[in-house]
Amino acid sequence: MVELLVGSLNNVAKYIIPTLLVGIPFYALAVKKVPVYEVFVVGAKDGFTIAVRIIPYLVAILVAVGMFRASGALDMLMNLLAPVLNFVGFPAENLPLALMRPLSGSGSLGLLTDLVNEHGVDSLTTKIGATMYGSSETTFYVLAVYFGSVGVIRSRHAVPAGLFADAVGAISAVFFCKLLIA
Repeated sequence: MVELLVGSLNNVAKYIIPTLLVGIPFYALAVKKVPVYEVFVVGAKDGFTIAVRIIPYLVAILVAVGMFRASGALDMLMNLLAPVLNFVGFPAENLPLALMRPLSGSGSLGLLTDLVNEHGVDSLTTKIGATMYGSSETTFYVLAVYFGSVGVIRSRHAVPAGLFADAVGAISAVFFCKLLIA
């Protein structure tokens, strides 16, 4: 019974995205009478303009991430905090991922890949890292892109709120993985 349900859901899942890709433009054209191609071209033009406008913000964040990793500051911070992290039960091996994730998606994916290669796919450390990766966001990248695209200069509470959410995601990943897996 369960296998039949799973098989049916897998068959439906194959067609969801193609149906949306065809269905939404068809609905807009046939029902709402929207000139789909013309609206798409205008949106693409606006998207290109926005992409050009946010390039300085992206370059700044990528340079900052590169400097942070290349300077050795990440390793020094990890060595400094390792005793405290071990005391509270936070695996020190996951600290670089927790610190890198708000800065860079590709950098944090590289760190997660290193965890998988070093500890194996079934280790608690890797599972915590994967959960942490999925439960947090590239906060500074997102803020740079979104705020840069609309010209927001002062982020006010967005940075602290985003970093707080990332910290909660990291701590929750450790807590729930140890609770459910260990």
